Amino acid sequence: MAKKKETPVEVVALPKGYVPTLKKVYKEEIVPALMKQFSYTTIMQVPKLVKITINEGVGDATQDKKLVEEAAEELALIAGQKAVITSSKKDVSNFKLRKGMPIGTKVTLRNVKMYEFLEKLIRVSLPRIRDFNGIAEKLDGRGNYTLGLKEQIIFPEIDMDKNPKIHGMEITFVTTAKTDEEAHALLKAFGLPFKKHNN
Repeated sequence: MAKKKETPVEVVALPKGYVPTLKKVYKEEIVPALMKQFSYTTIMQVPKLVKITINEGVGDATQDKKLVEEAAEELALIAGQKAVITSSKKDVSNFKLRKGMPIGTKVTLRNVKMYEFLEKLIRVSLPRIRDFNGIAEKLDGRGNYTLGLKEQIIFPEIDMDKNPKIHGMEITFVTTAKTDEEAHALLKAFGLPFKKHNN
């Protein structure tokens, strides 16, 4: 039987000096707007997006380790960067879980890859959610925001013809904002579609 060919993560070489669109938007539009909104006296006070982490739990992994490996390959395609497999930190007998068992996959994006992923998420993936009406507004009290998605298949890299197993994921946006209000303003300015409130 022929050995299954692994799908390598395609690494696209970027032109020298390439600056992602959203990084330009941040410098040219978001920084001046936030300085005005919050009356900052220096650019150093303006909050920045530091990193985006994507976590994907694989519930059936206790029965089949291969499922975690497949999820890691998928996540690498979505993020454009190799994903790492996460393991259980303790024994949970109810879930047949032993310490050290692979249970999920994660990736941390910074700089160019972070901006590229953010643009794809906002412009391509979120609009593909059926009956989408915005994302919840609750931040963590420390200027960070976690978005929960029910299905990874909203990302264009997932091949529906392969009948992929559905996984949820958590996408965390880590910012330098000192308050949730400032972090919310930053993420909204980037284009994250928070739910509108009817006053």
